[in-house]
Amino acid sequence: MGIPLIAHAVVLGGSVAGSLAARVLSPACERVTVVDRDDLFGPVEPRQAAPQGHHIHALLARGQQILEELFPGFTDELVAGGVPIGDFGTSLSWYFNGQMIRKAETGLVCVASGRPLLESRVRARVRALGNVTYRERTDIAGLVASPDRQRITGVRVQGRAPGAPEEVLDADLVVDTTGRGSRTPLWLEELGYQRVPEERVKMDLTYTTMDFHGPLSFDPIGEDIALLPVATPAQPRGAIFARMPDRYAVSLTGILGDRPPTDHEGFLAYVQSLPVPEIYKAVRDAEPMGPAASFRFPASIRRRYDRLARTPDGLIVLGDAACVFNPVYGQGMTVAAMSARLLGEHVRSGPPTPRAFFRDLSRLIDAPWDMSAGADLGFPGVVGRRTAKVWMGNAYIPRLQAAAAHDGVLTTAFLRSAGLVDPPQALMRPAIISRVLRSRR
Repeated sequence: MGIPLIAHAVVLGGSVAGSLAARVLSPACERVTVVDRDDLFGPVEPRQAAPQGHHIHALLARGQQILEELFPGFTDELVAGGVPIGDFGTSLSWYFNGQMIRKAETGLVCVASGRPLLESRVRARVRALGNVTYRERTDIAGLVASPDRQRITGVRVQGRAPGAPEEVLDADLVVDTTGRGSRTPLWLEELGYQRVPEERVKMDLTYTTMDFHGPLSFDPIGEDIALLPVATPAQPRGAIFARMPDRYAVSLTGILGDRPPTDHEGFLAYVQSLPVPEIYKAVRDAEPMGPAASFRFPASIRRRYDRLARTPDGLIVLGDAACVFNPVYGQGMTVAAMSARLLGEHVRSGPPTPRAFFRDLSRLIDAPWDMSAGADLGFPGVVGRRTAKVWMGNAYIPRLQAAAAHDGVLTTAFLRSAGLVDPPQALMRPAIISRVLRSRR
């Protein structure tokens, strides 16, 4: 490693996005400090600051590739710990409108670890780096700016122990990865910057998860990983039924005010309403490991830092702090990994220029945002801006999914795009379009 280009970087938030940001900053920095309000190295369980951690999380194919790139042998380490892995096209059964798309080998690796375990393994790898320090149980009070407010020079923090004083962490670079509750837009306004523009897609999603002891008396998953009846406008109730390292889990989704119940009887009734009866048959007599957990997600939010007329030097935002995706598409952790990788590219030649980074970050986010927000806007009651691209996508993609029920080539193309390995435009290649049209004939 050469001479560090940045003396001290402070990362706000120690989840997947924050830890990956610390990992890519490490080679370019003399010191990296990660600040988080939670106890990050306690038991492997959902954190207080991440209530969505109770629910099934997906690491898409591109995310697995980047984690393997940043932490060689990471996937094998998870497998050694009992985490199921498989091919996205054969180990998962994907259903659209009650019809399963044809299974096909894609070469894309699915890792079924669950978020708490994945986070803990990522943090352990990052903590082992000699110049990265985690400050746990520490609140973030605000940014510190230069007298002319043109540069962020540090962060005000306060330990959570009673009587702990507020202190300033001086920094040459501050990276906000504090998630959907990020206060950076407010802090920038207090410093005299314009309000950060936002795009919103309001779907009023609720998802409810219940874990079950295995083995199951009827197990439709077997050695595979999951069954996924995906919510569509024609059948708006969706679910993920997955085999985890130490349990089986069912996450139910409902949009536009349809709330999957948390009581056992109501939960099973909702499962019975799904278009894949095998899930109900598998869990109707299974023993729950505890009460169901429910989480409400009102809207996807994209914060357009790239559209600000000016931004202070020394401040970068990524992960959910920059764009909060509908979690049913599983894009959050993977886009965080892609964004961290982008940050690593920007710091190779010195401290990153925020405007250049936000421009490139916007280009990176375009594809996953178009895919998930566009799919949500296919539901008539969802509120958001419907462009010509959205209308075209919602006319074409269901036809491709229906054709994929009989065509493994289309399955592979769809899953490569949904896994963020290929761009959405790959689904519009003449060879793919012709297969969709032939299937309809």
